[in-house]
Amino acid sequence: MPTNRRKFIQQAALMGGALLTSKSLFASNIVPVDNKEEKLVILHTNDVHSRLEPFPMDESKSAGLGGVAARADLIRRIRSVEENVLLLDAGDIFQGTPYFNFYKGEPEIKAMSMMQYDASTLGNHDFDGGMENFATQQLHATFPFINCNYDFTGTPLEGKTIPYKIIQKGKIKVGILGVGVELHGLVPDKLYGNTKYLDPIQKANETAALLQKKRCDIIICLSHLGDKYTDNKVSDEVLAQSCYDIDLIIGGHTHRLFEKPRVYTNLKGNETIVNQVGWAGMYLGRLDYNFSVGKNKKLEHSHKVIVRGKINE
Repeated sequence: MPTNRRKFIQQAALMGGALLTSKSLFASNIVPVDNKEEKLVILHTNDVHSRLEPFPMDESKSAGLGGVAARADLIRRIRSVEENVLLLDAGDIFQGTPYFNFYKGEPEIKAMSMMQYDASTLGNHDFDGGMENFATQQLHATFPFINCNYDFTGTPLEGKTIPYKIIQKGKIKVGILGVGVELHGLVPDKLYGNTKYLDPIQKANETAALLQKKRCDIIICLSHLGDKYTDNKVSDEVLAQSCYDIDLIIGGHTHRLFEKPRVYTNLKGNETIVNQVGWAGMYLGRLDYNFSVGKNKKLEHSHKVIVRGKINE
């Protein structure tokens, strides 16, 4: 073989090897980009007040509404078509029907566990059977009770609640915290004992900042403060405008049925959304969030779903 031709083949082989090596190195540094949006469906209730059965079929506007059987069927149907579903409650599970008078909350907690609630916070009426009773009923719960502004040290509820919970739904990391209303004046002193009430705005901001550091994609506050007041009482509206990192407040206590979620500007200049769906389990709140590349979130759709024997979605 002529010298020139041999030299050409050798050089070509070296160049080809170098090219293949550089391509493999380049390929190894490529990070695949997932352009698929991720959807999170948040379902929520508040102030169900031991309403296990629907309202009686009379002439009232609430006739036939509510009941755990219809709610459970509705939740099951939504879960059958949606991949990432989060089910939350904003407190006042107890008190309001003879079920609580006779069974002290056991069937309410068992029903929520069967529906696979992901988390709940505490309402003032959840203390109506006393702290010992609430601690006992928690034995039937498969979900956590979340609150960061009640200090239960030295009470029967010590160690029975958590300040926050992180839940993974698909690729979405959800941070959940909870806050409760001032118990003094709402609950007899003997029923909440040595529970210390801490500033809900300060504790919510501290806990949300921790969840932010843990790189949660959305931070949700389960609140039993009440949506808004005419005086300077702390409310969801005040919290929404005084927070930094909370994206969504699911509220209770004031039994308001929002036609649509309220949107506030928080201290970072971002949106904090507040929603509440009445009382007695007559409605199920639904919020559909989309998470795009970089986990940018957007509330795409929201509505209140009526709960009754014939399911309407």
